[in-house]
Amino acid sequence: MKKKKVAFICVHNSCRSQIAEALGKHLASDVFESYSAGTELKSQINQDAVRLMKDLYGIDIEESQKPKLISDIPNPDIAISMGCNVACPFIDKGFDADWDLEDPSGKSDEEFKIIIAKIEENILELKKKELDK
Repeated sequence: MKKKKVAFICVHNSCRSQIAEALGKHLASDVFESYSAGTELKSQINQDAVRLMKDLYGIDIEESQKPKLISDIPNPDIAISMGCNVACPFIDKGFDADWDLEDPSGKSDEEFKIIIAKIEENILELKKKELDK
């Protein structure tokens, strides 16, 4: 069975979508391939996200990931918006889900950890849903 490609999309591809890509690879690589992308590029991944992912999961997301544009990743089978607050980026298909997550950039570690925990929960839910098909 060919694994589906899941794209986690937000505007800057520097925080939530990067966390989702890393947790998708960490928790669900046996079920689907994870990618993240945005419509605009930041020069680096959010440093709080990098630090907390190392602390919580031992994952160095700067080692295996970088900010990417939607055109840099394969066409996804499943596209998930992280929650864009203003306007979600346009991709060549409709979004399958909007996780509607607030951007924790510039906020406390506690607020970051809440968002990371929600992303982990959503990844595990998506994995279960795909396994149940």
